[in-house]
Amino acid sequence: MVNIKKKTFLEEELSKIEQSSNFSKFHILPIPLEKTVSYGKGTSKAPEFIINASNQLERNHNSPCDFGIYTHDALNCSLNINSIFQNIENLIFEISKKNKIPICIGGEHSLTFGVVKGFKKKYDKTNEDFGIIQFDAHADLRKTYNGSINSHASVMYKIHKENIPIFQFGVRAQSDEEIKLRDELNIDFKTIDDYRKNPDIKLPKNFPENIYITFDSDCLDPSIMPATGTPVPNGLYYDETFLILEKLIENRKIIGIDYVEFSPINNFHAYDYISANIIYDLMKLCLK
Repeated sequence: MVNIKKKTFLEEELSKIEQSSNFSKFHILPIPLEKTVSYGKGTSKAPEFIINASNQLERNHNSPCDFGIYTHDALNCSLNINSIFQNIENLIFEISKKNKIPICIGGEHSLTFGVVKGFKKKYDKTNEDFGIIQFDAHADLRKTYNGSINSHASVMYKIHKENIPIFQFGVRAQSDEEIKLRDELNIDFKTIDDYRKNPDIKLPKNFPENIYITFDSDCLDPSIMPATGTPVPNGLYYDETFLILEKLIENRKIIGIDYVEFSPINNFHAYDYISANIIYDLMKLCLK
């Protein structure tokens, strides 16, 4: 387990009250998971680097700081992966039932399965539904990868089996099997080229009102985000990322967020800061 409690997210900008668990609307969950990465390494270090960089962000009026940001201790990721998923599920359930917004900082993408199970546990009790917006260079729809059903490359297939609607954006690296499976499963998606040809992009009309955003850092173009395990050319740029997200969440409520697959590069702090800024801007979207 990586010890990142030396600093908390935006600690230097927050009062003690704004950092308290009961007051805070936003709950930062550092999840330094690195069990199934298949190319570039380093996702276990990501929460530490991102949280440290967050203390260089500026506080503005009517910002997430005003609603409180509480940073949990880093999750123990030395356990077996099913135990980790169970612990994530339990944490998400406890946070979400208090109507707080969990912000999960990964860590590899497989962690999203535990998060979704936690929300499913909550919404099954209230007979509500929720859907997932996935920003990603990869479809992550493999039934297994490298012999594991718990791989980061299989996470969205596992989530679909939980009957959670998925909308994929930015996918540009996928196998023929995934393309075929996406059609069979009727998973909605748009590509970056779709957006650049027609910026008026929207979720399907029947998509749930409650939205969980899973944001893989490799959805960004490697020119601005090379610090990821599997960078893929022709990705998104910063401004257009948030223009797209603002359109997609119109008339909907964000219930939680994760930021995954970031692999810090030593002494290149720009990418740590960009990641912290993305997370902060995602939190701002929750307030719209």
